[in-house]
Amino acid sequence: MTRYADIPKPIRSGIVVVDPDRGTPQRIIVLQFNPDTLERSLSPQSAGGSGDSGGGGSGTGDRNEALRLKGPAQETWKFTAEIDATDQFEVAAPDGIHPQLATLEMLVQPTTQQIRDASRLSQKGTIEISPIEMPLTLFTWGSKRVMPVRLTELSINESAFDVNLNPIRASLGIGLKVLTVSDLPAGHRGADLYMAHLAQKERLATAARRGSLGSLGLTGGDIGGTATLSGRG
Repeated sequence: MTRYADIPKPIRSGIVVVDPDRGTPQRIIVLQFNPDTLERSLSPQSAGGSGDSGGGGSGTGDRNEALRLKGPAQETWKFTAEIDATDQFEVAAPDGIHPQLATLEMLVQPTTQQIRDASRLSQKGTIEISPIEMPLTLFTWGSKRVMPVRLTELSINESAFDVNLNPIRASLGIGLKVLTVSDLPAGHRGADLYMAHLAQKERLATAARRGSLGSLGLTGGDIGGTATLSGRG
């Protein structure tokens, strides 16, 4: 008989707020349920524009730059997360899921202290006030996906409430942009974490099973000039 204690607990996805100077976690947000689906989009940062620069083409790009990249691809993630206080009866929740929602909302909000500090600088006549810098945020999806991100979208659909109108169930639409070395200053801890994330992708790519020209219906040793479709009459 299998005991419940013998069943491994699933790893949860989540968000870690990190002190960029010390590298220590300041806050860990564990998603109650792992999203069922993930939508990921990668946009290559091409050095040249689209199309070619002549020869009958309509594009305006430089043909010498067609295969060159300016930097890492811009990657975005979108998913839906669920929070449900009724699934955790053993945990007291006098405020419903207000604390969980507030924690996520503070990822895109400055603190009251930061606002007061900026206001004092303005009253002192400071000509230029730097935008408020938020903590470094990491998104984790297992040990093979740990990446620095910026929250770009947070939509909240509250669907149930307790007698005090505290929300007890909500669906969250979350959008993230992966921050690369093109987005962060040199030496920033987030840039180092992105490089580690990219190195992980490289390792996984080398583990992929290699294909063959025959699987594509091609023959010939020089695919660039002499390869032909097999079975061609």
